[in-house]
Amino acid sequence: MAKRDYYEVLGVSKDASEDEIKKAYRKIAIKYHPDRNPGNKEAEEKFKEAAEAYDVLHDPQKRQQYDQFGFNGPVGGGGFGGFSSAGGFSMDDIFSMFGDVFGGRGGFGGFGGGGFGGGQHRPAQQRGSDLRLKVKLTLQEISTGVTKKFKVKRDVTCNHCHGTGAEDGSARETCPTCHGSGVVTRTTQSLFGMMQTQSVCPTCSGEGTVIKNKCHACGGTGVVKGEEVVEINIPAGVSEGMIVNVPGKGNAGRHNGTPGNIQVYIEEEPNDTFIRDDNDIIYNLLLDFPTAALGGSVEIPTIDGSRVRVKIEPGTQPGKALRLRNKGLPAVQGYGRGNGDMVVNISVYVPKTLSQKEKKALEEMRESDNFKGDSATKRTIFQKFRNYFS
Repeated sequence: MAKRDYYEVLGVSKDASEDEIKKAYRKIAIKYHPDRNPGNKEAEEKFKEAAEAYDVLHDPQKRQQYDQFGFNGPVGGGGFGGFSSAGGFSMDDIFSMFGDVFGGRGGFGGFGGGGFGGGQHRPAQQRGSDLRLKVKLTLQEISTGVTKKFKVKRDVTCNHCHGTGAEDGSARETCPTCHGSGVVTRTTQSLFGMMQTQSVCPTCSGEGTVIKNKCHACGGTGVVKGEEVVEINIPAGVSEGMIVNVPGKGNAGRHNGTPGNIQVYIEEEPNDTFIRDDNDIIYNLLLDFPTAALGGSVEIPTIDGSRVRVKIEPGTQPGKALRLRNKGLPAVQGYGRGNGDMVVNISVYVPKTLSQKEKKALEEMRESDNFKGDSATKRTIFQKFRNYFS
């Protein structure tokens, strides 16, 4: 199925409120819920498509990055989306992530009298929690992308029981509360008749089995505290406040469950040479008066550490800007308008002290009409001055 715009998938406008997004998603999820459409692969794909759209749009951070970068947003470490079968997410993952929308573990009891939340459910796999890190990057690192190493304290799989949580390979037993289904069903009387809801079993946490003989090393959880050096690739072009998501490097899931992710928050280090303006880089060039008047060429630094020569036209005025195409920062993962530019703002240095010879030379120049400026030049300078303070 071709990827569609998330707002189009849910049928909402781009300025839709969080409540409107939630209602729209629930309506679609009810329509294409697997219990209502058993064996219907098309309905299943639409159900997953809606879940993927809701996952992004109901989260303010993800929604902002999607609005800015589309499907290539950096929050996913390679783009948004991950509910397709290729992404490794099952229906149970979706139910567990959006239980607040479904009112339980995927069931919509009460619709049509008897409900349709009574389908077969696979025991849930426990997911490890996410970790959060902060990284400060220089503009040079942002311009090229960088790989950073972190020593991370995290939950790792227990070596003694190999993550099962059971001592000496002893078998797990069927949960006496849910009888292996991982969910408990409650039926209540309401004004509309009998209402049926499902929720995760409190005894086995949705796994369907319990451990009688717990591992002495991990206490039956299947995870222990550990430490690991993790390499994280930061793409070029990121900016302050962005989050780079690293899948599978967070805490290990209990009982060989799915590992969590690492969320890397980007911070930028101040730069003494350049100013960042989106993907453009601004450099303030201070020219000596003779070069500004006579013209010439000067050498300036660039963001990648090299130096380039720029041509200065005779009579260059203070406030003039030169633009060096594609010498700025790249767009994140190639999305957007492409590489930024380097903007060179020119100022002219006026010395505070002069020798007698220099003073005499300048006094002679002052009498020349060439150094007085015409009315058009004066108006231009005044306009630039006024714009600066407006």
